[in-house]
Amino acid sequence: MSLRVFVAVLPVLLGAAASVAAQPSPAVQRVQQGSDVAAESDTGTVQSDEGPVIGPDELIRAAVENSPALAAARYRVEAARQRVGQGRALPDPMLSAGWNSSGNPLPGAGLGIEPTANIGLMVTQAIPYAGKRDLRAAVAEREVAAEAVQVDAARLDLIARVKDAYYRLAYLASAEGVLARNTQLLETLLRVAESRYSVGRAAQQDVIKAQSEITLVELRRERLRQERQVREGQLNALLNRAPGTPVGRLQPLQPHPFDVSVDSVLASAAAHAPMLRREEAVVARDESAVAVARRDFKPDFAVSAGYYYMGSMPAMYMARLDIELPLQKARRQLALAERVTSMSASRAGLTAVKRDVEARVQEEYQVAATASRLARLYGETLLPQVRLAFESAMASYETGSVDFLSLLASFSSVLENEMNYFESLADFHAAASRLESMTGEPIAH
Repeated sequence: MSLRVFVAVLPVLLGAAASVAAQPSPAVQRVQQGSDVAAESDTGTVQSDEGPVIGPDELIRAAVENSPALAAARYRVEAARQRVGQGRALPDPMLSAGWNSSGNPLPGAGLGIEPTANIGLMVTQAIPYAGKRDLRAAVAEREVAAEAVQVDAARLDLIARVKDAYYRLAYLASAEGVLARNTQLLETLLRVAESRYSVGRAAQQDVIKAQSEITLVELRRERLRQERQVREGQLNALLNRAPGTPVGRLQPLQPHPFDVSVDSVLASAAAHAPMLRREEAVVARDESAVAVARRDFKPDFAVSAGYYYMGSMPAMYMARLDIELPLQKARRQLALAERVTSMSASRAGLTAVKRDVEARVQEEYQVAATASRLARLYGETLLPQVRLAFESAMASYETGSVDFLSLLASFSSVLENEMNYFESLADFHAAASRLESMTGEPIAH
């Protein structure tokens, strides 16, 4: 916060209170030393941790490399890919062994004497109707496509969650800095009130009010510290790191232009949204499943070949073609109806997801656009105005035309608007991150 006017009038206040104007008081000297630091509040400089500054891109790379959820999604794609070959494979052949005996049921009875007595082997291979295996493989390929889209969706969701945790932590660090700097200013105001009270120029309630304001600010700082620990735990979990791992210094929150139109964002979501792409893959899979159910009305075949030992008589060979007659049409009609119903459900689900994505995109777009406008209004208009009002209140307090409670109210207005400024910046970045996860394309980062 800019305090040049405050620093200029504060020595006069203390000098009038103590009747000593030769040298500025220690409190004023401390404010003068901290004025440059207080001016950093607009930039959101985060100085709460030691070490190099860490940007969101570094944390995103670490999260993508180490995420067990993302690894599990990739494994599911590989598992689904193995089912493609299974769909094209022929059924296992069947080997049969047996005998025909004459005179008694024992193997070899009548062998070489009776022409019907033999011992033999037969191999049978089932052959599905042409196209059935390819259609089953097509269903498996659609499942692979759906799982692959899930990998993209999981990656984008992970990135959005990392960004959200990052920018919330950046907001908390900035807010802690604002409260810390304003605590020092409140302590200085407390000393002013105590000095004026000691010479009878201020009421005791001024001192008590300043003390209570310091306590309230400290309570807010404690809540921020608690929330920061929670957010750091969430971020470490996303990075697959041990709890309590230091996050490091974060880049300061900065305003960012948001000049994209809602129509362009909606078009991008319609073309690239992972949720839509997955539903489209599910519809394609169910369409292939319907084709498989229709092809099940066609007959399957089985080819058999056998060799029979006849003893002293010549060996016998056998070849056979079996045709499965698809006469149980009621069962197949029910199976086809099931697949058609599932396809209709997936198409309706695709439409529902489209509408849901459109609604969510518009909602997040409005959140981001509003937060961007608010941050600009806070930074360019409101904060300069409330600071001037505070400086004017300080000058009036010196002359006695404004009481201490009015001065504290002006101070509180500066504090709250600084906090709101950083919160608007964090809201903007979080909403932009969620938009990016739904569109699959960069919006503001």
